[in-house]
Amino acid sequence: MKFSFIHAEKAMFPVSALCRVLGVSRQGYYAWAARPTSLRDKANRALAVDVARVFRASRGTYGVPRIQAALRHEGVRVGKRRLERTMRQLELKARRPRRFRRTTVRNEDHAVASNTLGRAFQAERPDEKWVTDITYIATVEGWSYLAVVIDLFSRRVVGWALDTDISTQLPLAALEMACTHRQPPPGLLHHSDRGCQYTSRKYREALSRSGIAVSMSRKGNCWDNAVAESFFATLKTELIRGRKWRGYDELNSALFDYIEIFYNRQRIHSTNCYKTPVQAEENYNAANAA
Repeated sequence: MKFSFIHAEKAMFPVSALCRVLGVSRQGYYAWAARPTSLRDKANRALAVDVARVFRASRGTYGVPRIQAALRHEGVRVGKRRLERTMRQLELKARRPRRFRRTTVRNEDHAVASNTLGRAFQAERPDEKWVTDITYIATVEGWSYLAVVIDLFSRRVVGWALDTDISTQLPLAALEMACTHRQPPPGLLHHSDRGCQYTSRKYREALSRSGIAVSMSRKGNCWDNAVAESFFATLKTELIRGRKWRGYDELNSALFDYIEIFYNRQRIHSTNCYKTPVQAEENYNAANAA
């Protein structure tokens, strides 16, 4: 199987380098390549090529379920155990998330809203329910803070902002981006935790001006905002962890590429029946138009 992987990747990388990384000899690879192959071996080689390609396209983030779904969309049917065996032989492992840590802090003087969302994380249409939250990312220059707004129908990130300051202006910028691009109808439900940025007068006024209803997590209950926290865990697993970020500009550029290009338009989601957020919304719009 390692030889199959080398065969698939030799157009991109030198055979000697691939053999060294995988711990096999060049002589062994060339002897394998010269041997006549059985139909089963050919099928395994083809599968290894497909698996390696999908894994690489996912930026090393897909595990067995997503690779299986991606191959199914291409018309390639493969069982879970065979796929597990292929990935194990190719030594391909998806990154795993670490535990999430909180950043927002409540101001006891601010009024809070009830938990109207009630962990009902599914939506019937786009721009029916949004969730939002803030996380922190370390750089050489210091901390940067990321605020996101996520549509629960498609799991699309509809607004986001990065800043070196964690004031109310940060989530306001993400909210403004979401409202400008989406033009949500009155009555959209906006859910957040009880962080002081979200309970502040400026933020609540911005929601009111747009006709957006407010929902907030219960005190100390992180599961009430699980979708936003899950996104941050995915982001840090797939992009942030293991890299040394020089500063705000480098991080901002990488986040744009990850969120706007990869996460929204290329990364398939199990919640969307293994479609990307953009595909899920396009399918909904097409069905509605019909």
